[in-house]
Amino acid sequence: METVYLTFNELQKLVSEILVVGGLSKAQADAMATVMTTAEQDQCKSHGIYRILGAVKSIQGGVVEGHAEPVLFNTPNKPIVKVDAKGGFAPLAFDCGFDVLVEKTKQYGIGAMAINNCVHFSALWPEVERFAAKGLAALAMCPSAAYVAPAGGIRKLLGTNPFAFAWPCTGGNPYVFDFATSVAARGEVELYRLKQQELPDGWGIDSKGQPTKNPEAVLDDGALLTFGGYKGSAFSTMIELLAGVLIGDFLSIESSEFDKGRMLAPRHGELIIAISPDAFGITDAVEHTQRLLSEFEQQGARLPSQRRYKEREKSMLKGIPITQANVERLHKMKTGDFSENVF
Repeated sequence: METVYLTFNELQKLVSEILVVGGLSKAQADAMATVMTTAEQDQCKSHGIYRILGAVKSIQGGVVEGHAEPVLFNTPNKPIVKVDAKGGFAPLAFDCGFDVLVEKTKQYGIGAMAINNCVHFSALWPEVERFAAKGLAALAMCPSAAYVAPAGGIRKLLGTNPFAFAWPCTGGNPYVFDFATSVAARGEVELYRLKQQELPDGWGIDSKGQPTKNPEAVLDDGALLTFGGYKGSAFSTMIELLAGVLIGDFLSIESSEFDKGRMLAPRHGELIIAISPDAFGITDAVEHTQRLLSEFEQQGARLPSQRRYKEREKSMLKGIPITQANVERLHKMKTGDFSENVF
């Protein structure tokens, strides 16, 4: 299969133009396209151009306010930033509050940003990496829709509830991880369905609460499972509380109720917490971090994000690889033809 190599700017521009045709303002489209292209650059296919059709369906289905303009609430004398996404996708709302949160975190040593009334349709690691580039540690989390059964449960209650963390003091690429608290992200299960492949053992249950390897059964009337059994279930519930109850936004079950069975992108909120190592008076953070992380290499252990960083390096040197068939699909979408997905 022939492969085409596009620069970051070329692919970002193409995806943005498609999303404008699909109903987003240029500002919304640019923010979304940047995140999708970042995922493609790192070969994280489940959060890349594969997401375009779902985004357009959610816009056309009325879940997303395509021309929403986020509103920033900068709380005086507090390390708190709030952004009302006004029903738009989360990336533009994140951009709206990012610089203010960085300033507050450097001032107070720790800061938090609540994004409310958003549709989070992307990975979290591009967000926490931006804080690491500013010398800050960061955590980001959000609910989703109810796709996941709690440990011991038999039906959907929790979201896939992703959590991401970045630590800047490595002397090179930051230490970053981003994972769903379900066994796998829902997008991964959707890719199995598209490829008509069975799921690995332990990923999901059917409508009767029985284990199944059929992605259709999991996605339709069944449920995903949490990673690590009750441990992942507890972690996921924590995210419901912090990024739902604490910031006054939807729980995953409430997001599903809002969706009314349309299976479009979930509406909810997001919580980001940033921490300044400098505020703790640390003078040897890089060396101390390297003492820990170098042990991974000596033992032959894999650090999270290593694969992404290698793929990113390749993409920066050669371009982002896209199959010719998918490039043709992208150009069809640019004309308004969204009849065929990109995968």
